[in-house]
Amino acid sequence: MQTIDFSPFYRSTVGFDRVFNRLDTLVGQEAKTYPPYNIERTGDDAYRISIAVAGFANGDIAIETKENSLVIKGAKPGDADKTREFLHRGIAERAFELRFQLADYVEVHGASLENGLLHLELKRELPESKKPRSIQINGSTPTIEDNSVN
Repeated sequence: MQTIDFSPFYRSTVGFDRVFNRLDTLVGQEAKTYPPYNIERTGDDAYRISIAVAGFANGDIAIETKENSLVIKGAKPGDADKTREFLHRGIAERAFELRFQLADYVEVHGASLENGLLHLELKRELPESKKPRSIQINGSTPTIEDNSVN
């Protein structure tokens, strides 16, 4: 496993330690392959996560956000498999848990399930206090006074 040494950045930055800690944890995680998903940018500050959840209904999926993390869990009731006899099982329908780390001020604005895809709409909304603003410069315009002696 490859590790990255961020110590040179600690010497010249202040307040970015959370970013480097997140990068450290992301390097150590294995890539999730089930269920398949897409992450796309739909606007300047808008994103969509689409997850292939074939065979899952609304009640089988739970979406939770806490601080800067998003967790999507899916599980089928155990009784459904006992009533069916499969000759070939190509649709997994197995339980899953996906975790996403969200940037500051990114929030989930909605979720929809259509055609076997779970779509999560995310938007980054900066509070007014964090948005750039113009600062008015106060002061009088300098005048040139005649200080000559006649």
